[in-house]
Amino acid sequence: MDALQRIYNSFWQWYERHYTLNVTIAAILFTIQIIHLIWLYGDVIMVRLGYDALFHVHEGFWHYVIIFVDYTEIPAILSTSLIFINGLREKFNGRDLLYLVLINSQWLHLFWITDEFVVQELTGAGTTLPTWLAWFAILIDYAELPVIYATIKEAISSYREKGIKGSLEVIRESN
Repeated sequence: MDALQRIYNSFWQWYERHYTLNVTIAAILFTIQIIHLIWLYGDVIMVRLGYDALFHVHEGFWHYVIIFVDYTEIPAILSTSLIFINGLREKFNGRDLLYLVLINSQWLHLFWITDEFVVQELTGAGTTLPTWLAWFAILIDYAELPVIYATIKEAISSYREKGIKGSLEVIRESN
């Protein structure tokens, strides 16, 4: 058990030593998800609400951008979760717990209620699952917004506390 405790402690010491870098990476990865939310609104939700799509992203460059963004969601969830786990480690609080629940609800969306299902259901292509499930998946996706905001705010706060120069010195020291 001592070996596991040392690994655990070493990881969190490293994480806190490089906190500004870690939170910045998480903020960038998670902010990229806004592209996905814009696509979801403009190409899926608008159609389901009876309007014309604002744009179509079914092929070409932007289609691949959306696919790339989808693949960045897993590292975004993991890196952002560490921010709030670290906060809970330091002092248990409802805010970090809420954000941790919101961000990790994305796993349900990723592995059970896929974007493909959402698109099929909301555009009428048909599926055996109920329509309310597609709307639930969309709600889960938009639950990212307060977490994205909190992550960006935390990154800015960390830079203000340490300054850019101090943050770069920590990175340089580790090499």
